[in-house]
Amino acid sequence: MTTIAAPPRSPAYVRKALYAGLALTLIAVLAPLIDLVTADSIGDHVRAAYPGWSADLVAKDRNAITIYLVAVGVLGLAGWVWSIVAVARGNRRVRGIGTTLFVIGATVQLIGLSVGGEAYTTIVPTFHGVLGFLPSLAGLVAVVGLWRHK
Repeated sequence: MTTIAAPPRSPAYVRKALYAGLALTLIAVLAPLIDLVTADSIGDHVRAAYPGWSADLVAKDRNAITIYLVAVGVLGLAGWVWSIVAVARGNRRVRGIGTTLFVIGATVQLIGLSVGGEAYTTIVPTFHGVLGFLPSLAGLVAVVGLWRHK
């Protein structure tokens, strides 16, 4: 009779970091949408950069920034869900793919925090850039844990 060994389990803190990253990413996805219908700080950010623009142009730029933030966040959510499932199943490729997802996610968020435009200091408002980067910290904890666990 052949027995099948159970897949190795990652430490609990890795799973907690993955769920924290998922939750932080969900918050980062919802924040610009909530902002859009309440405070409109993204619109204020655009108006501050381009005070001479019409309301229509401001709305178009605000919507483009909001769509970008939500799209990046949704892709991040997919990465977190894949990572959670892969860790739960003991997938041996989770280290490499998880590390790749971390590098891509952190790079995209750092770009969002730092890239400016013609009149923009940064295109993405600082609050949303920092909020979007927070999941990367959870990702760093998870990746380090995956590589330390044997």
